[in-house]
Amino acid sequence: MSEFAVHAPPLPRPVTFDQFWADLTFVHWPVDPGAVARFFPPGTRPDVIDDVTYVGLVPFVMRDLRLGTAVRLPYFGTFAETNVRLYSVDDSGRHGVLFRSLEAERLAAVAASRAALGIPYTWARMRVTRDGDRIRYDSVRRWPRRGLRSDVTVRIGEPIEPTPLEVWLTARWGAHTRKAGRTWWLPNEHATWPLHSAEIVDLASELVIAAGVPVDGPALRPLYSPGVHARFGAPSKVA
Repeated sequence: MSEFAVHAPPLPRPVTFDQFWADLTFVHWPVDPGAVARFFPPGTRPDVIDDVTYVGLVPFVMRDLRLGTAVRLPYFGTFAETNVRLYSVDDSGRHGVLFRSLEAERLAAVAASRAALGIPYTWARMRVTRDGDRIRYDSVRRWPRRGLRSDVTVRIGEPIEPTPLEVWLTARWGAHTRKAGRTWWLPNEHATWPLHSAEIVDLASELVIAAGVPVDGPALRPLYSPGVHARFGAPSKVA
């Protein structure tokens, strides 16, 4: 493993998007790197720790989305998402994520993100509900592969100090994607995640299997975060 940045490096300007990721839950499973290597675009490879990589199922609520830092996007400003992500590193040593799918409620946002960035957004009917210390994320895919479901309920626990592995999984400062025959790095910055323990009450999700990712062991302990403010910078070419 190359040197790992625990805190976000300076974000290349200009800021392209400004947003808040709220009520987020991380659920992770170990994965054999060789089983997912084919998904990674040129110039990138599975990021590993102790010879293992991971897949994450990450439901949350996107809030206060802005173009740049000033232009509010009211219709797109708040909506639920659930992503399936792998962990990537490129030849420059940048540790990021590689999305296999991103469920989202807003069809226009799905179309724009797929067209502009090559990120595999999908359109879904979604609902996030909170009842005391329980939070439920319910999703049904509309397009493509209509009908795929994800239903996750967790009980939120006390604040925790993350383990080194949990830091490695959550301190990610960009995403790798493939668009127009090139591999791109999409940088972001945000504060260190405030993390809580969480307990799975119910988990019935088809999204990881649908993404073609074979898990190789039981899930890690889930993590919950009330959220962080995040910004994205201009993309740069990897390969």
